[in-house]
Amino acid sequence: MAELDEDRYRPAVPPRAACAYTGCYCEENVWKLCDYIRSRGERPVEEFYAVFISNERRMIPLWKQKSGHGDEPVVWDYHVILLHVSSGEQNFIYDLDTVLPFPCPFDMYSTEAFRLDDSLHPEFHRKIRMIRADLYLETFASDRSHMKDADGKWQKPPPSYPCIETADSKMNLDDFISMNPKVGWGSVLPLPDFVRQFGRQTHLSCSVKAQ
Repeated sequence: MAELDEDRYRPAVPPRAACAYTGCYCEENVWKLCDYIRSRGERPVEEFYAVFISNERRMIPLWKQKSGHGDEPVVWDYHVILLHVSSGEQNFIYDLDTVLPFPCPFDMYSTEAFRLDDSLHPEFHRKIRMIRADLYLETFASDRSHMKDADGKWQKPPPSYPCIETADSKMNLDDFISMNPKVGWGSVLPLPDFVRQFGRQTHLSCSVKAQ
């Protein structure tokens, strides 16, 4: 049943290699995915959510990342993925930094990349900020200053396109990374609640080939 559902799923964006991507700028990579989905108009943009993963200490482990080594997690200060709340039986995650399929069935991503908070020290427990894609496109802004060192040099090369800004802001990334529900846009919830809400709650095996 899982295989049939996933075989029927039509990805909302091009194959991984054809997507706009800049390493270490996951928030902009997801913004670009949202923008593509909105511009194409083939899927309701309201079905998609930018998902920020972080916590108060900005120390969150994720597995199956391209920058990882073997089965060791990568500890990010934050990471951003795209969630598609599909009309089918399975929701899907789009993560341009994972070695898992793109898109990836939610349950597979949860099992392989999130794993369980129960096995982690509390300081590594993850939280989620979900922002509907259309709202994310309207509100997100970054001047990329967080990627410069004390001397003003880039820690990682920036994207080639202009900075994303709105009429109200040139830089509000911290409001999205913050897991304070009183700050910013969208809704904040613990990772286990996120998994319960959007997972299929089964242990069906998945066999989806990466693009």
